[in-house]
Amino acid sequence: MNSDAAPDVFVHPSAEVDEGAKIGAGTKVWHLAHIRSSATIGANCVIGRNVYVDAGAVVGDLVKIQNNVSVYQGVTIEDEVFVGPCAVFTNDLRPRAQNPDWEITPTVVRRGASIGANATLVCGVEIGEYAMIAAGSVVTKSVAPYQLVAGNPARPKGWVDAKGQIVSRDPERPPTA
Repeated sequence: MNSDAAPDVFVHPSAEVDEGAKIGAGTKVWHLAHIRSSATIGANCVIGRNVYVDAGAVVGDLVKIQNNVSVYQGVTIEDEVFVGPCAVFTNDLRPRAQNPDWEITPTVVRRGASIGANATLVCGVEIGEYAMIAAGSVVTKSVAPYQLVAGNPARPKGWVDAKGQIVSRDPERPPTA
């Protein structure tokens, strides 16, 4: 491992961490994960089995990325985010096998948000602080802070608090403080 990893980082022997990757203190990188050069992963994260973090992708502190997730270039995941197994991030709005004019479309997941298993995030969206994306959802539009969305395409279903508890089932109006 020729990365800029803190000394107390755990990297499973079957994981690959490319030279130039930055990994914060206390982070655990599990079986068959691949962290590319210039990827940044914060402190005290858990990077599950078969997770791919692309060059230039940014993962904050205290993030948990479950098995079989790919975090592509252009994706920024802030602190304390949960990404469920097999969630999908994209970074190309018009994918083609041959496209010399290809441009990355960024995606941002704000602090404390949760993304359920098998959810797909179409690039160009922002997931607000502490928002919750239900399992299997296809997110095509940005999600407000504390908003709960579900379905294909994902639609507002209510509001959650910082602990993930549903506090309102009114999809249109967040609860007043």
